[in-house]
Amino acid sequence: MEPTSLTQNPFAVMTFIAAPALLTNASSVLAMSTINRMLRTRERMHELFAKSETGRLPESEATHLIQQVGRVERQALLLLRALHSIYVALASFAGATLVTLMGAGVASFAGTLWLRALVGLGVVLGSVGVGGLVFGCANLFGATQLSMVNIRDEADQIRERQAPRSSGEGVKDRATLTSPTPPKAPMDAHP
Repeated sequence: MEPTSLTQNPFAVMTFIAAPALLTNASSVLAMSTINRMLRTRERMHELFAKSETGRLPESEATHLIQQVGRVERQALLLLRALHSIYVALASFAGATLVTLMGAGVASFAGTLWLRALVGLGVVLGSVGVGGLVFGCANLFGATQLSMVNIRDEADQIRERQAPRSSGEGVKDRATLTSPTPPKAPMDAHP
């Protein structure tokens, strides 16, 4: 890539600067939402701890509580890994933005070697950032799956406890809740 082509085309410079800046912003938003999820996980663990302190639980409830604690702990670890990855991505995108700004500034008077080195460094930093986002999102997906397991487990437990009280009305099992309802055929107005 010729240095003069970057200085003659303002869109090329804007692309090199705007792309990492937008990805930096996206990483920041993702980091904030991950921090919020981490705080919710901490609150959930605190609730489980308080439940464990209430006294001697029946064996089935104690087993259920220990399983939940294990899942919430794994969820917290996945969120922490995701947060580390997102921070790496954030730093990489910020570095790529700085490098491209420097490259745009020195493009008119620096040699081709310097320009290629800065472009190469920007690409490497951007690639590390994308890798960090992908790894972070994969960990977030795993944490979300664990949340869903806990939600289903608690829903099953509520159904089991409420089944004797409801005399069978309105209680549905998980299979009927997760299976899609077949669409109803339209009724003709004319017989």
